[in-house]
Amino acid sequence: MSAKRIVIVAGEASGDAHAGRMIAALKQQRPEIQVSGIGGDTLRQAGAEIFTDFSELAVMGLVEVLKRYRQIKAIFNDLVARLKQEKPDLLILVDYPGFNLKLAKQAHKLGIPVMYYISPKVWAWRPGRVKTIRRYVDHMAVLFPFEETLYQDAGVQVSCVGHPLVDAVSSSLTTEQAKQKLGFEPQHRVLGLFPGSRRSEVEALLPIMLQTAEQIRHRHFDVEIVLPQAPGLDSEFLKPLLANSTLEIKVVSGDFYDVIRGCDAIVAASGTVTLEIALMGVPHLLVYRVAPMSYRILKRLVKIPYVGLCNIVTGKNVVTELLQEQVTVDNLDKHLTQLLTDPQAKQRAEMIRLNVLEALGPSGGADNAAQAIITMLEKQT
Repeated sequence: MSAKRIVIVAGEASGDAHAGRMIAALKQQRPEIQVSGIGGDTLRQAGAEIFTDFSELAVMGLVEVLKRYRQIKAIFNDLVARLKQEKPDLLILVDYPGFNLKLAKQAHKLGIPVMYYISPKVWAWRPGRVKTIRRYVDHMAVLFPFEETLYQDAGVQVSCVGHPLVDAVSSSLTTEQAKQKLGFEPQHRVLGLFPGSRRSEVEALLPIMLQTAEQIRHRHFDVEIVLPQAPGLDSEFLKPLLANSTLEIKVVSGDFYDVIRGCDAIVAASGTVTLEIALMGVPHLLVYRVAPMSYRILKRLVKIPYVGLCNIVTGKNVVTELLQEQVTVDNLDKHLTQLLTDPQAKQRAEMIRLNVLEALGPSGGADNAAQAIITMLEKQT
């Protein structure tokens, strides 16, 4: 196959991580394929040329998006202009549906084939998007088996490639070794604060997490605090948020799964990270908080009872969810203290791991997605 050119769009950290694994697998099979687009460090490391960093797009909540509409629109217009000029052989869209489905329409007008990797949550809200997908997307590469059935019934070209986290989530360290790597005493308990990868959610959640950690540390002096620095967030952004805390907080960049392994309990923003924590078998709870107006709108639109991916994929309330007004210091303190002190917490986390692993379907997700790309490109030769 002659050298082909792909443009890929991953608008946030989790999309960049999944897309990076897929492109790394693609490059192993077809190193000559040129990849450029919107993403972050994982895609860069996989060999993609990034012309816009995803941190410029990563916003959570409807109101929050409106506040940055002009910036996002400018990035969109620039990308459409690139597509017109460069006419890539394939456009790959990764999640981020508010932006990417509009881009799919423009690509369709230009005659550029479109593959959509990681489906919008049409089974949870805005099911009408399936019609848009059927019209403008040439192939859906979905993560969950139930999504494949949904799209087949709607007449959309689809394949279930499997969730890449099934293969990706691992650490060679024991919990004690991971604690030592973080600079903690192995016998100390470690609380992880995972406030998300978008600036808006970190600003909403981290102050409450820090206050909670202070209360817990006041009662339990052997509890250490670790905060992973998400891709796309720099130290200067975190500094003012951490400045008012009396805690000694270990901020860690990189070695993400080793950080999870070193934790005895974690409080995490809703998102893909909760699947990763579950697959590591670590006790955790989920928090979700956006602007009140955004939440009122979403609550009317969402048709499923859960927010967290672990609960959604298993169809059971296996991980505690605290939403909006429930996200208080006292509530977080209560649940996290229980996770840190209950001798059965680790055993329950292991059961959650097994339930989630079973629900995620086939392994080889990144390789399967890469093969879907190759198949689409070969159809053009």
